[in-house]
Amino acid sequence: MTSKSVLTAACALLGAVAFGASAADSPARTTPDVVKASSPWEQAFAAFADDDASHPRPAGGVLFVGSSSIRLWNDLEDQFRNLPVVIKRGFGGSQLSDCVKHLNRLVVRYRPRTVLVYAGDNDLAAGTPPREVLRRFVAFVEGVHRELPNTDIAYISIKPSPSRVALLPQVREANALIHAYADAEGNVDFIDVYTPMLDARGLPRAELFRADALHLNADGYALWKRVIASYVH
Repeated sequence: MTSKSVLTAACALLGAVAFGASAADSPARTTPDVVKASSPWEQAFAAFADDDASHPRPAGGVLFVGSSSIRLWNDLEDQFRNLPVVIKRGFGGSQLSDCVKHLNRLVVRYRPRTVLVYAGDNDLAAGTPPREVLRRFVAFVEGVHRELPNTDIAYISIKPSPSRVALLPQVREANALIHAYADAEGNVDFIDVYTPMLDARGLPRAELFRADALHLNADGYALWKRVIASYVH
């Protein structure tokens, strides 16, 4: 798909689907934000609650949310130590749709000035089409801005993982759709970590990943930090 056709598709989708979704099937309109006993995220949210009780943070911080690429960023707070308040809320294996479902616990309760989200990777791996990944991100943005209209949102692009090289066409399409949406939307940025993680042949740089060829190593996170730093202050 060419960049022009991706942009055209994004505009059409935003007009016909994302902003026209009914209340019945728009995940951002789900008001309950309860983690049931059977939820795979019960332990993660219990840990978040314990941390909140032990280390209460003031509003107006910088919040990182998303899947295991956020959860496993062990020195994230130290990497951004120049910022007064940095909060990490990653829960491994999660999809963008899970971030939408648990928006109150993940984002609204912290009232951040900026929220950075890394999700969508697992959605594609589960067979979700790129256009649905865009729709889920639109739902995330609308849900945040409904409660926190002045909060900036930055989407960290889906990374090119060696273990998911077969998904690169879908990754590129999802990234392009979200990039086009972010360019057209206020208070939304697109952070491209995809491009610098490719080698000269356009393939994922294996040296940036752990042995599982999916999760980042220290060099991968150092690259992310360099790219992300200009979007947070």
